[in-house]
Amino acid sequence: MNPTQSTELVQTPPRILVLGVGNILLQDEGVGVHVVRRLEEQFRFPEHVELLDGATAGLELLPYFDGVGRLLVVDVVDAGKPPGTIVRLDGEELPAFFSVKISPHQLGLSDLLAVAELTGKRPAETVAIGIQPASLETGLELSPVVADHLADIVAAVIEQLAAWDVQPTPAGERGA
Repeated sequence: MNPTQSTELVQTPPRILVLGVGNILLQDEGVGVHVVRRLEEQFRFPEHVELLDGATAGLELLPYFDGVGRLLVVDVVDAGKPPGTIVRLDGEELPAFFSVKISPHQLGLSDLLAVAELTGKRPAETVAIGIQPASLETGLELSPVVADHLADIVAAVIEQLAAWDVQPTPAGERGA
């Protein structure tokens, strides 16, 4: 090696999984799935970032945690706030979030994180971005309140990814 060459090692960024969960048959319950779809439509991401529509899969998602260093979950959250309020949770706040069930899929998500912990697959960092639902009634469309905030949830996800040094490219541009 030439003495003037840098010996600096290039670090590979940790794999990031953006996991949208929920049941799209129950209006706002499906917001995580809607957000992942919107992200796929609007942006291109670096190779180390994976977007996943986890629907209501629960423990079936465990294989997707292999090699993931950072997990970003997008879901509805009952934070006791006005409908449409966006909530960001991490660290010690997450167990409380997952212990308050507002839908059947959250049991699977809570179990998924517990099994990931026991098997050594739990990502080093986990963040949840959620929104207070307005309606969990049967229906394929988000409630007007949550639909009006869909772009805000997408922006919150992009903001979290930026904090993890990820800059997606708008879908119409080249790059990423």
